[in-house]
Amino acid sequence: MARRRSKPQSTSNPVHDTSVVIVGTGFSGLGTAIKLKQAGIHDFVVLEKSDDLGGTWRDNTYPGCACDVPSLMYSFSFEQNPDWSRFFAGQQEISDYLQHCADKYGVREHIHYGVEFTGAEYDETTRTWRVSTKAGTEYVGRALVSGVGALHIPSYPDLPGVEGFEGEVFHSAQWNHDYDLEGKRVAVVGTGASAIQFVPQIAKEVAQLHLFQRTPPWIQPKPDRPISEGVRKWFRRLPLAQRVARAAVYWLLEARSLVVFSPRFGRISEMLSKRYIRRTIKDPELRKVVTPDYSIGCKRILLSSDYYPALNRSNVDVRTSGIKEVRKRSVVTGDGEEHAVDAIIYGTGFHVTDAFDHLDIVGREGRKLQDAWKDGMEAHLGITVSGFPNLFFLLGPNTGLGHNSVVFMIESQINYVLSCLRPICRGDIGHIDVRQSVQDEFNREIQSKLSGAVWSEGGCQSWYLDANGINRTIWPGPTWKYWLRTRKADPADYEIQAAGRR
Repeated sequence: MARRRSKPQSTSNPVHDTSVVIVGTGFSGLGTAIKLKQAGIHDFVVLEKSDDLGGTWRDNTYPGCACDVPSLMYSFSFEQNPDWSRFFAGQQEISDYLQHCADKYGVREHIHYGVEFTGAEYDETTRTWRVSTKAGTEYVGRALVSGVGALHIPSYPDLPGVEGFEGEVFHSAQWNHDYDLEGKRVAVVGTGASAIQFVPQIAKEVAQLHLFQRTPPWIQPKPDRPISEGVRKWFRRLPLAQRVARAAVYWLLEARSLVVFSPRFGRISEMLSKRYIRRTIKDPELRKVVTPDYSIGCKRILLSSDYYPALNRSNVDVRTSGIKEVRKRSVVTGDGEEHAVDAIIYGTGFHVTDAFDHLDIVGREGRKLQDAWKDGMEAHLGITVSGFPNLFFLLGPNTGLGHNSVVFMIESQINYVLSCLRPICRGDIGHIDVRQSVQDEFNREIQSKLSGAVWSEGGCQSWYLDANGINRTIWPGPTWKYWLRTRKADPADYEIQAAGRR
């Protein structure tokens, strides 16, 4: 698919005035832009740090990269794609889908490429957000929507001596496609969602693969298969059929929440997962190594039908003693063994609970977001933060999922945000700021539900938890309940000032 890209913005005209500034061009940013246009609001800009749109699905191009949510649910409800080639779409198809959405709904003209968002300050006098960028260009908007998500800042482990390594080093989210892995000795650090996808792919071509595992994930077979041309033709001719199929997939995925909310279903799921290990791993010792010792659901449950078979290969070994140090051309493990390697690939995920620490966001009375979140990220419904008027987060604190599609959550949030943006853009509202008491009550409720759940009591450490061991990531319930709560903002939850008041 041809990609039409706009040129990076020039700093010759460093200030841009607009009604709404949106940050990011993944599902969140594009979805917000599309819904603004459908609401008749055209005075907005979308800031994108890269030279193309797509967010996570632009950046992650590692071998085997694909979604672990069925394609029918990993798309906007208002723009179903009848031409998914597989039940679980690959990276390129999802990227192409986002490009298609940008074209169909005419949002490209609003995207400013090569503009990296670095912070924003709320001006209480003008009731506008002054948005700063890395290049020095400034944007002034009445509202600010953060659609950057959490999976965009790669996380690197602290490996002693790695700065002196003379081989190739890169993260899965910054895959070096110019480096030929064929015949190389490779160390892979991490066994998370990305690693279980690329390890089976590169294991076929490398001479030796040393896989460094800290904690084994729970893995279940991935029921992936091609979608026949007959089914796709049926979806094209009868969109209602696809909507019915999507609804069926949605409720099947919702049923997965029973794994984390019902101990009985959790035990059944663990039993099935262990049976899968026994069926696919030949070596009894390796079975022990890859079998988790924590409750299923405590960390994200991963889907793969080729990861365990890849571990059976003679050129693959799993190391669990950790990395003591990295030398010029080798890795020394915690047990003192030295392994010669030509490349180190990190499959170590992203910064999640600290994803906003690098941004300089200042709200009312000079209050910094880092100070507001010094004890942990909190937002009402994961969207609005007290003291930061007209600022909206998409996929903010405690709105991530482990069982269904985040695109469903994103659409719910966009509808909520639009109920606030319409009166702001009309000029009826000067600012809307969630009450601290409302935010506090919501988060007490959320943490109460999380306190006895598997994420907190399952016996594992995961990226769901912040530095204090508190879950700031997951929505603790069915997604339909979140949809019910976000259909429209309740004015009683907010301090609202009319446009003419100060």
